[in-house]
Amino acid sequence: MAVVTFTTDFGTADAYAAAMKGVVLSLAPDAVLVDVSHAIPRHDVRAGALALAQSAPYFPVGSIHVAVVDPGVGGERAELVVEAQDRVFIGPDNGILSLATRAPRSAFRIENPLFRRQPCSATFHGRDVFAVAAGRIASGMPPGQAGQKSDAIVILDLAPSGGLSDGARGAVVHVDHFGNLITSFAESSEPFAFGRWRLVCGTAEVELLCARTFSDVEAGALVLYAGSSGRMEIAVRDGSAAERLAARTGSELQLWRCA
Repeated sequence: MAVVTFTTDFGTADAYAAAMKGVVLSLAPDAVLVDVSHAIPRHDVRAGALALAQSAPYFPVGSIHVAVVDPGVGGERAELVVEAQDRVFIGPDNGILSLATRAPRSAFRIENPLFRRQPCSATFHGRDVFAVAAGRIASGMPPGQAGQKSDAIVILDLAPSGGLSDGARGAVVHVDHFGNLITSFAESSEPFAFGRWRLVCGTAEVELLCARTFSDVEAGALVLYAGSSGRMEIAVRDGSAAERLAARTGSELQLWRCA
């Protein structure tokens, strides 16, 4: 019994996500379908890649993960099946699969007619390509039968900025639902990191405490902490750091240790 997950920017007001599920179930009736999220911001490939990378490791080995945030649908970008970490990832070759599929990985272009619905819409590859590929693999077909092997995939550049140090420069890589800022700084729980830091974010300059968790500061206070994302994060307890600092994805950050 295969587990198939879905990560898209389709929302829930339309029938797009349901159509994809219907295609999978028509090919693999016993598949277990799980929604990671259909609320990825429109066209935000980076947010989709982060959601996929943060969730996929916690699903069983052999799970199939479909990710569709695809502003280039119908264009020249390839459609891929990627095997990595004993799981299968399916989606457009625009970087959305790259954070979840660490090397070593094997990528295959979706070319086999059995892995594509006919007729195939030029604007809905989620239904007519990626869901079909997921259904075929969930029904027992090997991923390598999708098509010829691809030598490389598009990689998003989200490398960590290194650990915390005086004058360390980084950026906001994602703003979550709570307004917490996921940064490019590598996770750090070393004793040096704990204590007060001065943060510059755009035009805002503030002091904040680096602590273990939200409850280590008072309500309304800023806190810097090692988040579940594997990166340093900035939050306002019982509030929104994005609103407090007027921050968004891509905002530049700089940190100094307070004396």
